[in-house]
Amino acid sequence: MAAPLVLVVLAAVTVRAALYRSSLAVFIAERVEVASPLNAWKRVVEGLALLDLGVSPYSGAIFHETPLIIYLFHFLIEYAELVFMITDVLTAVALYLAIQDFNKVVFKKQKLLIELDKYAPDVAELIQTPMEMHYIPLKVALFYLLNPYTVMSCVAKSTCAINNSVIAFFILATIKGSAFLSAVFLALATYQSLYPLTLFAPALLYLLQRQFIPIKLKSKTFWLYTMQYASLYLCSLVVIICLSFFLLNSWDFIPSVYGFILSVPDLTPNIGLFWYFFAEMFEHFSLFFVCVFQINVFFYTIPLAIKLKEHPVFFMFVQLAIISIFKSYPTLGDVALYMAFLPVWSHLYRFLRNIFILSCVLIFCSFLFPVLWHLWIYAGSANSNFYYAITLTFNIGQIFLISDYFYAFLRREYYLTHGLHLTRQDGTEAMLVLK
Repeated sequence: MAAPLVLVVLAAVTVRAALYRSSLAVFIAERVEVASPLNAWKRVVEGLALLDLGVSPYSGAIFHETPLIIYLFHFLIEYAELVFMITDVLTAVALYLAIQDFNKVVFKKQKLLIELDKYAPDVAELIQTPMEMHYIPLKVALFYLLNPYTVMSCVAKSTCAINNSVIAFFILATIKGSAFLSAVFLALATYQSLYPLTLFAPALLYLLQRQFIPIKLKSKTFWLYTMQYASLYLCSLVVIICLSFFLLNSWDFIPSVYGFILSVPDLTPNIGLFWYFFAEMFEHFSLFFVCVFQINVFFYTIPLAIKLKEHPVFFMFVQLAIISIFKSYPTLGDVALYMAFLPVWSHLYRFLRNIFILSCVLIFCSFLFPVLWHLWIYAGSANSNFYYAITLTFNIGQIFLISDYFYAFLRREYYLTHGLHLTRQDGTEAMLVLK
């Protein structure tokens, strides 16, 4: 399997290198779909210029990246293109190794449940075989490296690529069962963009499963392990934040990074839901609705944890999608990360209801973003309503896509237990309806 992965990596690096040398690089770097006020390369360069002049990069309202990022590029600015290409490759390799291990766990679990007669007798066609699962890790790496969203983020030198890499290594550490590394990478991801905090729950559930600890609120073992993992996570986060303070000798980065993410003061258009809504809102209502919008990202974690406590990796996938849809400054790079997991759930395709329509919606929206932007900003023949309409359609398409996968996942799990051919008490065929 190593040879195909190397070919995929070589193809991805070639595409990126060619685009870096083309005239498209400047055009892509200016696109609001791939560069937000948080992760745009132009802002990183301005922050570096301020740092070189001995001025705090957070003294103005331009730079909103974390101190570790600015110090990373302070030393590697001349090799920025190489750094972003290596980052993408490392992300793909981490996802490849993570899914490889996850498939082994799934196969062992299936085998055990079959031996214990936990599956209905007529569901053989729903069981994943080793042959079906063999190429899934390669497909995941392919979906990430050659996804146009990922390529554009890399060419634009959006620091979203670094966030994705940290999350990918967090997923790898979690699936490998390393609580320490999982907590460290989750702390790094939270430090970078705050919202990965919601991945704490699926990671904890997976690690509990790996340790064969029952998920029971009355269990002392459950609470002991939870406190250990939470302590590792919080200690790692405190260490990283303190390191940032020692680098800058100032706490200015906290309001400039996390305050900026939470309060959403910059209403530059992007593919998210915040900018247009708050641009049109009266000032005295904005605080209330900012709280409502921000809570939306975290609100789904508890109900999903209850429903998917036996399936933490699928929970993680859904949570990544929720973050990419509802965060304050999303980019296409965020969308690319959760889309890389779609091959993992290829066994759900038979239960998906609207996959073709939703795929078309997302593709057409991707092409219409630059068209409607040009009509609004340059041609003057459209206005912000046009661009927000396509943004709204794109996000609704994502919501329906994730809902479709969630429905398909629950339906397959029900069939595995109760059988494919459902009957009523009178012997007639029954129809499964999920509410």
